[in-house]
Amino acid sequence: MDLIRLSDGINSFRVRVLGRRMPGVLPLHDLLDAEVLIESGFGSGRLELALLPDDLDGWARGLDMLAAGQDVCWIDDNRSPEIRFLAFDEEQETPAVRVEDISGSGAAMFLPICLEEGWVDEQRKLLQQVRREWPREVQETSPMAYEWRR
Repeated sequence: MDLIRLSDGINSFRVRVLGRRMPGVLPLHDLLDAEVLIESGFGSGRLELALLPDDLDGWARGLDMLAAGQDVCWIDDNRSPEIRFLAFDEEQETPAVRVEDISGSGAAMFLPICLEEGWVDEQRKLLQQVRREWPREVQETSPMAYEWRR
């Protein structure tokens, strides 16, 4: 299931959630395996990604910022690729995404994507679908102590 899907027919950026990392195992039950998929006429790429529940919350805040015309650095924690969303890149005159695999290959890709009005709302719907499919079911009751939510 896609968490993020941005495409203009030429360039495409997706974050696809594959499922829970370790279903039924505390505290890793809510950790989601995902992949970043990038396609353009210039090149394509795929990166593995692990999403914490806080990453989904961060994406929700990022969507609010993008809707307000602000740029967003979604993930920059040295465990995952750094993903930057530009609400409007002046040089390309369109929104854009920059992905940099800092902790892995060191490769980076800048992707301008001509998006239709309302694209942020479409991303919010995808986020809601992911949260419905894989809700938070674990809570941290104290540092390093976890239990199932009721």
